[in-house]
This record gives sequence, C-alpha cells and structure tokens, in this order.
Amino acid sequence: MAIYTISHITKYTYEKSVIESVNEIRIFPFICQEQELINQELNISFSPILHTYTDYWKNKVATFSILHPHRELVIESHLTVRTTASSLIQVNFHSDFSQLYQETSNNLYLTELTKPEKIKNQGLIRDIVTSLSTGSASVAETIEKCSSYIFKHFKYVQGITDIETTVDEILQHKAGVCQDFAHLMLQILRTLKIPSRYVSGYICPNKSGMRGEGATHAWIEAFIPQFGWAGIDPTNNTWVTNYHVKLAIGRNFKDCTPVKGTFRGNCHQLLSVHVSIHYEDGKLFEQTNAVKRRDSALAPEPLGTHLMGNQQQQQQ
Repeated sequence: MAIYTISHITKYTYEKSVIESVNEIRIFPFICQEQELINQELNISFSPILHTYTDYWKNKVATFSILHPHRELVIESHLTVRTTASSLIQVNFHSDFSQLYQETSNNLYLTELTKPEKIKNQGLIRDIVTSLSTGSASVAETIEKCSSYIFKHFKYVQGITDIETTVDEILQHKAGVCQDFAHLMLQILRTLKIPSRYVSGYICPNKSGMRGEGATHAWIEAFIPQFGWAGIDPTNNTWVTNYHVKLAIGRNFKDCTPVKGTFRGNCHQLLSVHVSIHYEDGKLFEQTNAVKRRDSALAPEPLGTHLMGNQQQQQQ
C-alpha cells in the first residue's frame, strides 16, 4: 500500500485570442480494486461548469466550454490516491492459450481487444510473434517475453516521437517512449489474439531508477485466463504493482487522452505539462515539459492531445 499526492497542470498559451474552446478531460483516477481516491481538486481557468459522464471503457470523463476570448487555458488536477495493489507480482503463469480462447470466444468485449491495427509492416510484427511463441504455452510467460523483447530491442529516447507516431514509425525508429512501447506491445499481443488495452496514468517509484517517473505514463493491460486483467509496463519491463496510478483505459491513446478539444482561432499554441509527485516519506519529484505537435500551425487545431509518456511529449 502507498499514498501519493499528485499535481498535474496542463497549460495552453495562444499567440492571439481564441474563442469557443470545447474540451474533454480524462484526469480522474480509474475506479478499481487496485487503487482508491482519497481526494481530488480541479482548478480550471474561468471556472467553467463541468459535465461528467462514464465512457464505454468505464473512464470518468468531464467536458467544459469557454466561449469568450482568451489567450491562456490552465487545467490543474491535485489528487491524493492510495494504491492498494501488492508490491509483489501476483499473476497466473499456468493458464494456456486453449483456456484463453475458451474465455474469449463468446465475449465481444474481449474479442474487440484482440484485433490488431492495420499497418504496413505487419510482417515484422509476425516475425516478433514467431520469436515469442517458442518454448512456452503459458499466456503470462508470452506476455512477459513480449515486454522483455521491446525493452531489449527498442531504445528509450525522448523527443523523437509524438502523439501521432504510428506503429510503423516505431518499428522504423527502433526507439520511442512509453506511449510508443505501449502501442507496439498492443499490436504484438493482439496479433497473438491476447486481449489487451492501453492504460494512461502516472508512475511513482520514488527515484528507484525506473523510466518515466514524475510524469504522465502509459502501459498496457493484458487478459490472462483464470486470472483477469494484468498490467505490464514495457518501458520498464515490469508487471504493474503499487507504483502505478491508473487514470484511463482504452483501445489506444486516443481513448485515454488526458486533455483534448478544439477552439476557434488562427494562431499557434504552446502546450506545457507539469507533473509533481509527493511521497509519504516527504520526497518530491517533479517535471515540466513543452509538448510539440506536428500540425501546430493549423487552425482550428486540437487543444492538445497531451502526450503520454511524459516527456511529456508524451509519456515518459
């Protein structure tokens, strides 16, 4: 068990006034057995009315609008959360693929999450799948092998990718950050017909050397028969324990974007994201990142699909 106090501040600055900003945020801790929300305070520029709902993936979502002219938008989330998951790995390593197919065959939700994206270099993915499929019939061991493969063969390099980077581009770069590694792992696992989903959140390992600490982070959850969903973090090649705080789940990053929206105005925007994590022992870790978009000169333009993985360029 661990308690973390996390501040997540998203700031948009526009070179000219913009209007009719319509936004959607997914920055609420996910409701699940592995964590519980103690307190959360939201502060948003101009104090707009929030309309909340639960989406298809059971994420809590809030929408708001700012109609009048403005040159800055700041969204602050200050939360205290307790992770109740164990610090030890507790995964069923005995169930096999025949059991997996029995449990998924008549489940439309799970079947939906076994379909890989259509990419140009699917042949490279199949080669990776072949290398992972030898010597073990265990679903959990195969998932572990996939995480290990990405960790060993893809370099962790900040700044060479963005929120729009495709799996084909990740395969070409052989490098990226947490969002990229999550998308790559989803493609591999779904090719193996293992249901898997994207997860956004934070990683809070208290300066233990893990990649992505103190910023928004991304990992995946895979379905293991006779067990259920298990989180695994390919950026750090580890199963998810009480170091991870979950915000949202979905098919990919687009389903979990912390902040996104549109506005009217012909101008460039700057996006910065600041995350700080306070630990129970009094230590503090914080990081601020400027986020770049490929289409930053377009207008109207997306308000920011903030990056995950934080460099904040996504991720970590």
